[in-house]
Amino acid sequence: MESKKLVIELFKSNVWANDIIQDVFKPHDISMQQFNVLRILRGQKGNPANLSDIQERMISKMSNTTRLVDKLIAKGLTSRVTCPNNRRKVNITITKKGLALLDVIDPILDKHEKEMTDALTKEEKIKLTSLLLKMKKND
Repeated sequence: MESKKLVIELFKSNVWANDIIQDVFKPHDISMQQFNVLRILRGQKGNPANLSDIQERMISKMSNTTRLVDKLIAKGLTSRVTCPNNRRKVNITITKKGLALLDVIDPILDKHEKEMTDALTKEEKIKLTSLLLKMKKND
């Protein structure tokens, strides 16, 4: 019974957190998955990434990375360059517009993340993170 209650609370918490975070992205016309791609590319510090690198680092491994990148290219937030030495290899980079969007979203997201976790002490946050990671190790 404890397991069922825990899993139900995890699902409810996921929906609650998702709703709050989606509201951050909605005015900027990007999804959580698209934001994840932009953060991955920013972490490359100007170096390009290929689609498999991005896919490997996505929070949701079920995301269609090609489709996400195509949408970001259409919005001018990323660019794609075919490798001159290997035409099958495609390099993806974040654009200045993509970096500027992250500069706008990051402080808003930070504020919401803080508000979402304010009820917990620093020690409780560390413990909860540890417990969630421990649960996933059974995966």
